[in-house]
Amino acid sequence: MKNNSDIVAMEEQTYLIRDPKKLVNTYPKVSITVDCVIFGFEENELKVLLIRSDLVEFKDKWTLLGDIMKQNEDLDDAADRVLLERTGMTDVFLEQVRAFSNPARHPGGRVITVAYASLLDIGHHQLKITDNELHWHPLNSLKDMAFDHRQIVDACYKWLQKMIQEHPLGLNLLPDKFSLRELQNLYEAILGIKLDRRNFRKKFFSMDFLIDTGEMEENVPHRPGKLYKFNFKKYERNKKQWFTIDF
Repeated sequence: MKNNSDIVAMEEQTYLIRDPKKLVNTYPKVSITVDCVIFGFEENELKVLLIRSDLVEFKDKWTLLGDIMKQNEDLDDAADRVLLERTGMTDVFLEQVRAFSNPARHPGGRVITVAYASLLDIGHHQLKITDNELHWHPLNSLKDMAFDHRQIVDACYKWLQKMIQEHPLGLNLLPDKFSLRELQNLYEAILGIKLDRRNFRKKFFSMDFLIDTGEMEENVPHRPGKLYKFNFKKYERNKKQWFTIDF
């Protein structure tokens, strides 16, 4: 047990900061930006939305959609604003992936960026603004990019691959009624691998979230397959039964 002299000594050493603004003014000045990695799915191909860099140092190189976070907004609001100002799109759900803080990542000084990612059906999301040659690029065609943006794209791609195996988010990219061939094409495009047909179907049927519509494909260049729907209501009631699809 401490004696009274010990208690007094501890109290004398206690220091309370009275001016938090003065304290913050002593911190290093670091800019924070957001970068949006928008993945799109079109004709069984995974693409990413890019724009031309406006820095001389990165002339003719492609960059992600990004901007500095303003003083009066949080990160989520900044990401939504960037997407709206660059593309005109408002109905895109963005998820924060991770921060990138290499001290040398920006030629202008110390800048930390927070990456946001999304996956959408290109056919259902029209670009209303296309300044600086904004357009969709096939993911497998990307080469050197400005800043550390290729590293950011790669990190978000790994996030996407993990997410699609843990959650049925990719099902939103398919028609309301889809064939197992279309479903497998979707997963192969995002995972970047060729999947065994029987194993793939066995795993999906075992989760019992597919509804057989009793209908068949029409006007297809291959043997027509059955059409299914995904039971989103049942999935919401039984999320714990969804397990990682380890291919």
